[in-house]
Amino acid sequence: MSVFSEQRCFNHAVREAVARCPQCRRFYCRECITEHEDRVLCAACLKGLAQTQIHGRLRLHGIVRLVQVVTGLFIAWMFFYVLGRGLVLVPTAFHEGTVWEASGQEKP
Repeated sequence: MSVFSEQRCFNHAVREAVARCPQCRRFYCRECITEHEDRVLCAACLKGLAQTQIHGRLRLHGIVRLVQVVTGLFIAWMFFYVLGRGLVLVPTAFHEGTVWEASGQEKP
């Protein structure tokens, strides 16, 4: 005799159990059980599984976003650092306009 014929659904006491959830180990009828990724799960365990997957994705998304922000700030920092170093290397005669006088061109 089958174990399921003696058991009743956890949610519906008058219905005969047809499956057992492998996570919570309770018996359920056809209406209460669902198949997900080739596994038979109850609605409560399926909801809990979905919540853990969403939480994991959100955590990964947050870490990726943080890495993107830090990388962007580093690139901006390096851009302005190199720009500043380049401006420091420009001779002061160029800024004062005396470079043009030394090359033989007159000021207007």
